[in-house]
Amino acid sequence: MDSDDADGRTYDPDAPHAFPDRKLNEVLSVLLDDVEVTTYLEAQNVNAVTRKGYNDHGPKHISIVRNRALRLYELLKRADVAFNGASDQELTEADEAVIIALAATLHDVGHVVHRDQHAYYSIPLASDILDRLLPKWYDTGDAVRVKAETLHAILCHHTEEDPLTREAGVIRVADALDMERGRSRIPYEKGGRGINTLSSRAIRDVTLEAGDDRPVLVEIEMVNAAGVYQVDNLLKAKLRDSTLEEYVRIVAINTKEESGLVERIEL
Repeated sequence: MDSDDADGRTYDPDAPHAFPDRKLNEVLSVLLDDVEVTTYLEAQNVNAVTRKGYNDHGPKHISIVRNRALRLYELLKRADVAFNGASDQELTEADEAVIIALAATLHDVGHVVHRDQHAYYSIPLASDILDRLLPKWYDTGDAVRVKAETLHAILCHHTEEDPLTREAGVIRVADALDMERGRSRIPYEKGGRGINTLSSRAIRDVTLEAGDDRPVLVEIEMVNAAGVYQVDNLLKAKLRDSTLEEYVRIVAINTKEESGLVERIEL
C-alpha cells in the first residue's frame, strides 16, 4: 500500500521513513541494523509459520505494523488527540513515537518461545533488548520509564490485556491492520487453508487517511466475503477497548464478489 498524504509524502508500510523527530530517526536507524533484533524478527516466524502454519509474523509483518502504527500516531496527533503513556512518566512528547516504534518492533519476539501466549514471552525477551539499547539515548531513570511504557504496549497488543495508554492502543490496532493477502503468502504456498490464511487472502488493500468525521479513516478493500473474518473478528476485537474507538472509522468494501453477500461493512 502506498498512500499520498496532504503534504506530499508517501507512506509505504514496507519501508522505513524519515520522520520529523530526530530521536525517533536515531532509534529507527539502530533498530533496523541491530543484529540481535533482526535475527529475532527472522526467528520468530519459525514457530508461527513453519511449525504452526499461521500468517507471517516475521520482518515483513513487523515493518508493516511499525509503519502503520507511526502513521496512525501521526494522524491522531494531527487531530490533537492526547497521548498519556510518555506524559504520565514525565517523559517528553518526542518519546511517544519512540515508545510506539520500539513496541511495534519487539511485540512478537515471544514467538521464538511459542506461538501460544507469545505476548507474555515477549516481555522478558524485549526487556533484555531494551536494557541494552535504551542507554544509547536515555539516562538510567528515563530508560526505565521508556522501557516500562514499551513493555506495557507490547503486552497489550494481546486482546486479553486492556491498554491503559494511547501508545499501547496504537500498537494493538496497528497489529490488526496488517491484514492484506501478503501476510498469508507463506502458509498459503505451503498448502495452509485455515480461516486466518483464507481471510487474509481476501483482503487486497488497506489505507489509513485523515477522516472527515473522525481523525482516522481506515479503508479496506476485500475481494470476497472471507475478508469479513479479518475485519469483524480480528480488527474489531483489537479496536474494542483500545482507547482509540472514538477516533477511528473503519470502512470495508467488497469490490469483486458477484454474489453480493457482503458489499460494505462500517465499524
